[in-house]
Amino acid sequence: MKIPLNFVRNLQNFALPAVEEIVDKVGAQLGAVDEVIEVGAKYENIYVVKVIACEKHPDADKLSVCKIDDNRQAKDVTRDHDGLVQVVCGAPNVHAEMLAVWIPPGVTVPETADKEPFVLEAREIRGVVSNGMLASPKELAFGDSHVGILEVEGDFKPGTSLGLDNEFVLDIENKMFTHRPDCFGVLGVAREVSGIFHQPFKNPDWFVSSPEFPKFVGEPSPLVVKNEVSELVPRFTTITMKNVKVGPSPLWLKIALAELGQKSINNIVDYTNWFMLFSGQPLHAYDYDKVKALSGGEPTLVVRNPKPGEKIKLLNGKEIEPRAEAIMIATDKQLIGIGGVMGGTETEVDEHTTEIILEAATFDMYSVRRTSMAHGLFTDAATRFTKGQSPLQNLAVLARIVDEIVNAGAGELSGPVIDGNHLDPVVMERESLHLPVKVTADFINVRLGLALKAAEMKKLLENVEFEVAISGDELTVKAPFWRTDIELREDIVEEIGRLYGYDHLPLNLPKRTLEPASKDPLFEAKALIRDRLVKAGANELLTYSFVHGDLLQKVGQSPDAAYEISNALSPDLQHYRISLLPSLLEKVHPNIKAGYEEFALFEMGKTHSTLHGTDEAGLPKEYEFTGLVVTAADKLKKPGAAYYQAKRYLNQLAGVELEFKPVSRDMQDYQVVQLYDLNRTALVRVKGGDFCGIIGEFKPSVARNLKLPKYTAGFEVDTTVLQKALQAGPQYQPLSRFPSVKQDITLRAPVDVPHAELKDFITGQLVQAKPADVAAELNDVDIYQRPDDSKHKQVTFGISVTAYDRTLTDKRVNELLDTVAEAAKAKFKAERI
Repeated sequence: MKIPLNFVRNLQNFALPAVEEIVDKVGAQLGAVDEVIEVGAKYENIYVVKVIACEKHPDADKLSVCKIDDNRQAKDVTRDHDGLVQVVCGAPNVHAEMLAVWIPPGVTVPETADKEPFVLEAREIRGVVSNGMLASPKELAFGDSHVGILEVEGDFKPGTSLGLDNEFVLDIENKMFTHRPDCFGVLGVAREVSGIFHQPFKNPDWFVSSPEFPKFVGEPSPLVVKNEVSELVPRFTTITMKNVKVGPSPLWLKIALAELGQKSINNIVDYTNWFMLFSGQPLHAYDYDKVKALSGGEPTLVVRNPKPGEKIKLLNGKEIEPRAEAIMIATDKQLIGIGGVMGGTETEVDEHTTEIILEAATFDMYSVRRTSMAHGLFTDAATRFTKGQSPLQNLAVLARIVDEIVNAGAGELSGPVIDGNHLDPVVMERESLHLPVKVTADFINVRLGLALKAAEMKKLLENVEFEVAISGDELTVKAPFWRTDIELREDIVEEIGRLYGYDHLPLNLPKRTLEPASKDPLFEAKALIRDRLVKAGANELLTYSFVHGDLLQKVGQSPDAAYEISNALSPDLQHYRISLLPSLLEKVHPNIKAGYEEFALFEMGKTHSTLHGTDEAGLPKEYEFTGLVVTAADKLKKPGAAYYQAKRYLNQLAGVELEFKPVSRDMQDYQVVQLYDLNRTALVRVKGGDFCGIIGEFKPSVARNLKLPKYTAGFEVDTTVLQKALQAGPQYQPLSRFPSVKQDITLRAPVDVPHAELKDFITGQLVQAKPADVAAELNDVDIYQRPDDSKHKQVTFGISVTAYDRTLTDKRVNELLDTVAEAAKAKFKAERI
């Protein structure tokens, strides 16, 4: 953001120091200065001159030979006996007695200063010597017009400079002002400059929240204003002007805009741009007659959302269909502008305009930002509205631009101000957006490490026009009407620290208790999970919490079940992820391709789903999960099933006994189950405890879409359930002094009996049949199907039985196995062989 120091100086009641000191103070206490632009150097030795005589060139119909008076300011230039300088000019508007701007020989044309500098010289044009040139607005970098020279209006003496002597412009990083919309104007920065130099600042007389408007003469111009989205537009003020003369801007305005990096368009548009850049409050001008022609009856402005299918042609030449929630300005028939962003071409002010509507409004900063991002429209107005401009300043700026247009003879007031004000009357009465803040000097000093008195703090705040009352050690601080950021005591602390100077704060470390901070159980659990999986050989990944909708579809999950992000970081990050595994599986093929043939990847993170609803605060519910994928390249021909390898990782991680149950068919529609092959998948539960998650191998479609090796499996478990299991730890049981008896039992069972169901049944029977002081453990040994028997399978379990008070005999163990076998035969028709 560009800030001309001459304007800052003109607003001060004290002499500013050297530029270097200003830059240091501004950089330290206000905002980083990216660049100091020496504007004066570009316009050095350029003068306002009077054309004394103007005659046709003897050898060119379109050229004129002019005699100009520069009051002998230029040096080393040829003059006649009257001290006048001869200049050849091709502009059609050059004439005697006019004031113009002269660029003498040896001076660089300002328009070329930042490109390839073009230095003028005295040279012959068709046999007549021209000493430099009379400049057009384009050549002076004041605008794009170059059909004629710049005609200077006003009381200028010949030889006067353009008023840019020793002028410097500070280009300040505007991200520093994100919470300070008042600093997006020259006025706000000038006020802050006073504050950081500990000098009082006084606003221009016109900058008040309730200004007086000039009286209009005759019947008011009809205008109907309706606000249908008052929750998004708390204030929408308008006023009409007639007998408007659209033309070139006065020289001071062209120069002011040029310093701020703007080009002159016409006086009306330039005034709206200038007062926006000066005050931070955007303005907009509509052609009254065009609005009337687009209205059904009387000229009408309606603030509303767009209707389906409506389109608008914008001032930048684009035609768009606005997003459904955009704030739009319309007549009662069609759209004519995007509120807070850009106007439409059909109501723009041009050289034929004779009556205008001026608008000063406040639009919801979040709505403007979303609209600006959605349509790629990044304007100066949008930049300011997205910072949250104060609605209490609308009338001040509107009244000021009206006064300027009237005083310049460019128009007359033709109606009263229409103030569509939806602010709380209490806010209007106190002329401040927020309640006064009460804070003690001690509260401020403790946080800043200072020893300032309340009176010193009062002076610092009053320098930037706060109202402060002191009662003992307590300050009651009322923010001025243009400040939107003062709500808490801490805001006053920040203000005092910045105005006093952060470089004055002591460098002592703050006092703090030696009591150790309490540990975060979840953080500790994650550290333990990470440690165990890394020691087991897995590699941790950190992926985005957002995924592309295509990835969800590739793994069989519905994008409708995922929260969609309206302002995604990139097109590849459109949705919150429903589960962790898609992000991990997406990384398998690239790693295989990179030469890593066998590995395990894991991640800990949050997941969200529209199916889970929202919490008490209306925010999406989020869950902590730990996911792992284990894989091996096909060329390794890894034996066995990847499921069991993933199961080893999970058992190693949990450290407690887990139960694995088949996934029932009624769960196949669950989004987190969609990527698994249900025939090779199990639900996981801590034994005797909570449901933990799911483990398994993946559907062929998922493997095909993500180019996964055949040997790939994974699990996703609730981190908070793991946390409880890790805190509980494994149950300790001392080893028996007596030897264990180990035997195998083989059952011939129907092939359609699920293995997990059979195993769980055998385990349960062992627990029921064994004595209380005996421990029994069951392990898988083998599953075999004979080639000549497709209806049965042979399942072998290894059983280890241990007593704690005696040595068991084979007979006692066989009796136990016989009991289990009989129960299995009765339940599943599984015969012992």
